[in-house]
Amino acid sequence: MVEKAKFIWMDGKFIPWDEAQVHIMTHSLHYGLGVFEGIRAYQCADGRTAIFRLREHIRRLYDSAHVMQMDIPYPQAEIEHVCAEILKVNGQKEAYLRPLAFVGDGVMGLHPQNNPIRVAIISWIWGAYLGDEGLKKGIRAKISSFARHHVNVMMTKAKATGNYINSILAKREATALGYDEAILLDTDGYVAEASGENIFLARDGVIKTPPLTAVLPGITRDCLITLARDFGIPVVEEIFSRDELYLADEIFMTGTAAEVTPVREVDGRRIGPGKPGPIAKKLQAAFFEVVKGQDPRYQHWLTYI
Repeated sequence: MVEKAKFIWMDGKFIPWDEAQVHIMTHSLHYGLGVFEGIRAYQCADGRTAIFRLREHIRRLYDSAHVMQMDIPYPQAEIEHVCAEILKVNGQKEAYLRPLAFVGDGVMGLHPQNNPIRVAIISWIWGAYLGDEGLKKGIRAKISSFARHHVNVMMTKAKATGNYINSILAKREATALGYDEAILLDTDGYVAEASGENIFLARDGVIKTPPLTAVLPGITRDCLITLARDFGIPVVEEIFSRDELYLADEIFMTGTAAEVTPVREVDGRRIGPGKPGPIAKKLQAAFFEVVKGQDPRYQHWLTYI
């Protein structure tokens, strides 16, 4: 269960958590058109709170809205400001932030016409998405029977609410079979991403990750590519098949919620030694140093509160 915070920001003002409600005729409830972001704020080593890559997340929120022809009625700078303010209002040193833009009530039918675009920002305490044990020991993943979206079926560069029905189906299937996470292939049969994470493999010291075609341009993905290259680890963005996953020395997933989570097994096949490998562990440790303000090279990624 989500632990309630004191306030939620909704349509321009802070209101008590339990009062943040919408009408049953809200268009997005019926047709799934909305955009959102997931952002983390961390308590740094010096005791201050910093939001990780806030500007990039809010830019992607507005990019998603643009793709979906939604005009968010607030400037980006105001939404960035509210993301910082809500942490103060709720007294949170660490939190997960969820900006959400959706189509309000008015007309029904597939064309929302002039229905208002409503905006909310929520903050709550959320630990490791795939579990603390998963961060330390790695998770078990299953190739899904559901394919990832084709680029001309859904807009794959938009972090849109309706896109995630695909992820829900894949995640439910995987967990029902006893796995922790699902990995989806694209419509050509190549590895795309997990239900809520980007995916990387390492073999012979080289990292490989799918290109940004049918996958979301993950901000944590970008962070890990930067860190790896700064460490001198080669990173290749190219398509690969599911059996390359089976033959990998290491696999790890990245995302705001999942952070950097190693994968120890795929489809009943042990990956490498069956535990997090040296590259995943190195990058995971570096990532947590960055988000906690311990690496001065990446201070520009942090917005301090």
